[in-house]
Amino acid sequence: MFIGIDHGTTAMRFAALFPESGKVLKLEIPRTEAADMTESQLVSSMEDAFGIKSVDISLMAVTYSMGDGITDIENIRSVNNRGVKSIEGAGKKTGGGSRVFDSIVSSGIPAVVIPGIHDGSNTDPRLNIFSHSTSPEKVGIAYHAFSLGYTDFVLSDISSNTVTVGVAGGKLVGAIDACIFAPGLQHGPLDVQALRDVDAGKMSANEAFVHSGVLKNTPFSDRHDLIKAAEGKDSQALLALDSIALFAAMEIAGMQLLLKDYDSTGEIIIEGSVGEIPYVVDKIEGHLGVKVHVLDRWSAAVGCAEIAKAINSGSQDILGLNVNFQK
Repeated sequence: MFIGIDHGTTAMRFAALFPESGKVLKLEIPRTEAADMTESQLVSSMEDAFGIKSVDISLMAVTYSMGDGITDIENIRSVNNRGVKSIEGAGKKTGGGSRVFDSIVSSGIPAVVIPGIHDGSNTDPRLNIFSHSTSPEKVGIAYHAFSLGYTDFVLSDISSNTVTVGVAGGKLVGAIDACIFAPGLQHGPLDVQALRDVDAGKMSANEAFVHSGVLKNTPFSDRHDLIKAAEGKDSQALLALDSIALFAAMEIAGMQLLLKDYDSTGEIIIEGSVGEIPYVVDKIEGHLGVKVHVLDRWSAAVGCAEIAKAINSGSQDILGLNVNFQK
């Protein structure tokens, strides 16, 4: 059996794929809880949830942070600094992701690390003006879409942040990261006022990033409060969802423009805790004039498990990413 791990913004998600039965089991551990667990407790939690022993696992595929220290899919025990240049930068740090990563290393379970897409990746070089394009879990989502039969598509993951990925002919060609364009609920690009606040020492750039999403101008603290208010037709809640849908649609249209250079516009796939909201889906479809395909929030973990299965079967190429792994 195979396991995929999604290093999500708020939680670590594990998916166990049993090829013979086609069964997929799932486990979610909030990142703050994972940070407080020992390495042995994490492995035991996974074994108990899936009814397995570590020796039953043929291969795992792990995502961690931005994945910007590697360009290929690598053996987890051969990467330096968990496959990242630094954990400093855009995003919230809890220690949960590193605890899970280290527990896999210590366990002896065969595992690979998925890279993010960045300026060292073999994707469209025009996007390399930005140092980072997407973190590794989006590769997992894209591979899950590929496993479902999509070879040309634009994938937009909309949740705490918004990240959009382009795939043409089964190859990753580019991505637009959360700090570049479309805001999510909590994270987004820094506008002029944010830059002024950073320069004035009122906050760090990272603090500005994690407070630049559509919630910043509302009284709502999280997705649950926002959705509840939107269901009650609260005008501020609806405006926040309208804004996130508009910017996501604009970003998708921009990625479609890139795909035209690869003789494709591609299907449109939406994923994420906000991407699953019917109101947002309807708005995006209205902006773009097409129907979109919606995947659930487990797609990254399941896609990583599918990557592990493919590599175990001998695949040396995953969406154009080279595989450097020998069992």
